[in-house]
This record gives sequence, structure tokens and C-alpha cells, in this order.
Amino acid sequence: MGALVGGIIALILGLIGLIYWWGYFIKALLAIIPMGLILGGALATYLGIEEWKDTSRRTEDQSGTEGMFDTAESEKERYKAEAEKYKAELEALKTQSAEGEKTEE
Repeated sequence: MGALVGGIIALILGLIGLIYWWGYFIKALLAIIPMGLILGGALATYLGIEEWKDTSRRTEDQSGTEGMFDTAESEKERYKAEAEKYKAELEALKTQSAEGEKTEE
């Protein structure tokens, strides 16, 4: 309830101040509008440059990905072959271990 009363009082005082200092309000608008346009234009220019950089990077990345897939595929095959080699070594060790246990008995 206090926020409502405080809000109404602030609104009434703001309207009275706006009427009383109308000339200063217009001068403030005359000063703020060009500054807002300058800052907004600078921000839009910066964002446009960043977007342009991102799109140029994306096109470079897309053109360079074809070779990357070939490299990934060859690495995948290499890792599969290596895993098969390790499986064979593991099986050989298991059979050696099983033969060693049989000879001990």
C-alpha cells in the first residue's frame, strides 16, 4: 500500500515539475536526442561489424570442414585398428595365463 501511495505522490510531483520546468525539459530533450542517436549509431555499427566477422568466419569454417571429416574418418579407423590390436594382445595374455595355471597344477 505504501508503494502505491508513494508512486502516486511521485507521479503528481513529476507532472508538476514537468509543467513548471517545461523549457528546461525541452532543452534536455534537445541535448539527449543527438547523443542518443550518436551512441545508438555507434552500437549498431559495432554490432554490424561483429555480425559480418561471424558470417565470414562461418563461411571459412564451412569450406574447411570437408577435409576435417576425412581426417576424422581416418583417425576413427586408426583407433579401431589399435583397439583390435589391444584386444588380440589381451586374449593372448589370457591364454598364456590360463596355460600357466594348468602347468602349475
